[in-house]
Amino acid sequence: MSKHIELIVGLGNPGNEYEHTRHNAGFWVVDELARAYGIRMTPDKKYSGLVGKGNIQNHTCWLLKPSTFMNLSGVSVQALANFYKLSPEQILVVHDELDLPAGVARYKQGGGHGGQNGLRDIISKLGNNKDFHRLRIGIGHPGDKSRVTGHVLGKPTNAEHSSIEAAIDEAIRTVPDALSGDIARAMNRLHSFKG
Repeated sequence: MSKHIELIVGLGNPGNEYEHTRHNAGFWVVDELARAYGIRMTPDKKYSGLVGKGNIQNHTCWLLKPSTFMNLSGVSVQALANFYKLSPEQILVVHDELDLPAGVARYKQGGGHGGQNGLRDIISKLGNNKDFHRLRIGIGHPGDKSRVTGHVLGKPTNAEHSSIEAAIDEAIRTVPDALSGDIARAMNRLHSFKG
């Protein structure tokens, strides 16, 4: 039996200029979860982020949006995980994913960082432990390595935004299963979703 997920971390960059960029897809998911379940997010210096605790269909859970920049996300995750003695297996990190098209979302446990700087820092700060869960929100790839930075820090087109929103809505419907420890059921539902 896997340990239940007790912390959902959305990755993104703080500040109005980044709010609607593809790189903030993780923030969008946490914002939507907070809204859907009435979880109030408040700044907490101790955890270098916006933090909320609430109930998602009978599962008590922390929500976290690091207020560090993306490449220092691990500072925030490490602080909260250490304080509440959470193991990596109890953490779900939500992030944008270049290797998935817009409108696709996928769960995954473990693995490398794939060049995603937020994941790279979290793995490092958790003592090189990669066993946390991920919820990857597809943003598509611009086709050329040289265009990646502009792509992730750019705003999605209207069509992409609609596709990403549909995938996020479906992902949120699967979160209660993920929190209950039935990650396989959450995966089956999300991975069969056709936006």
